[in-house]
Amino acid sequence: MILCSEGAVAGVDLRGGATGTRGIDPCRPGHLVERVDAICLAGGSSFGLAAAGGVMRFLEERGVGFPTAAGRVPIVPSAILYDLGVGEAGERPDEGMGYAACVAASSALPAEGSVGAGTGATVGKLRGRAHSTKGGVGHALARRGGLVVAALAVVNAFGDVVDPATGAVLAGARADGGGFLGSEAAMANGLLPLGFGGGRSPEPSTTLVVVMTNAHLDREAACRVAAAGSTGMCRAIRPVQARFDGDVVFALATGAERAALDQVTALAAGLVGEAIVRGVTQASGRHGIPAAAELPLA
Repeated sequence: MILCSEGAVAGVDLRGGATGTRGIDPCRPGHLVERVDAICLAGGSSFGLAAAGGVMRFLEERGVGFPTAAGRVPIVPSAILYDLGVGEAGERPDEGMGYAACVAASSALPAEGSVGAGTGATVGKLRGRAHSTKGGVGHALARRGGLVVAALAVVNAFGDVVDPATGAVLAGARADGGGFLGSEAAMANGLLPLGFGGGRSPEPSTTLVVVMTNAHLDREAACRVAAAGSTGMCRAIRPVQARFDGDVVFALATGAERAALDQVTALAAGLVGEAIVRGVTQASGRHGIPAAAELPLA
C-alpha cells in the first residue's frame, strides 16, 4: 500500500497480456482527475482488488479524495497478481486487510521478501509451480541532489529473474539436476510452457512495479517514467511481459523538485531492475517452494 499524503500525479504502463486492475483511468493523460491518493497492490487474483475498498474507506474517513458535491471520493488505482496456487486459495486480501495496511503505513522503508503482496509470489513457471522459485517484494532508491527516485517491485513473474549486468539467472524455473533451466533459451528452442496443447493454460503470473519520485511531472511525463520502468523490467526478467503475465508499472510524482525528465527515466529503468533482483534475493521459501538463497550452489 502506498499512500500519497498530498496526492500525486500518476502514470501507468501496462505490458502484460493478463492484467488485473481497478481505477487506473486517472493515471492516463486527459482524465478529469489530476491526482491520485494511493496505489494498492495485492495478491489473490481478481479477489484481491477488494483490498482497494479498505483503502478508500480509510481515506474517506480522513476527508481525502477528489471533491464532489456529495463528498470526497478517494482515487486508488490498484493492480493484482495471481498467487492462488500457493497456500490456501481461499485466503486472499479483502477490504479489512486493505484498511489494516493503511493503518500500518509509515514513512520507513518497506519490508522486502515474501511479505505483503509478495507473500505468495513465485518466479520461473515454465515447468509449472512445482519447479518455480520464490519471489517477493523488493525496492531500490537513488538521490541526485534534491531529486529522489525510488522503485518498489512485487515479483511474481512467469520468466526468470536475471542479473541485469550479466544475464545470469538468479531465480527461476529449476532444472531436475539442480540449478536453473534458463527459461528464455529453453522456449526459444521449442520448450513450451506446461499445459500448452493440453487444454490448460499456464498459471497466470505478474510483476507489479511502482516508480516514485519527488520530481515535478505532468501525467504524460509520468507515463513516460512508467514506460521506463517497463524497460527496467525487461532488463531483469526473461522472458518478460508474456501473454499470461499481468505486468503493470505505475509512476507517482509529488511535484516538489524540478528535474529533467530524461534523468528521471534513466534512474527509473535502473532502479526497477534493482528492485526486481531484491524481490527474489530477499525472498524466503514457503509452501514447499524454495527461495534462491536456500538452493544449493550449482
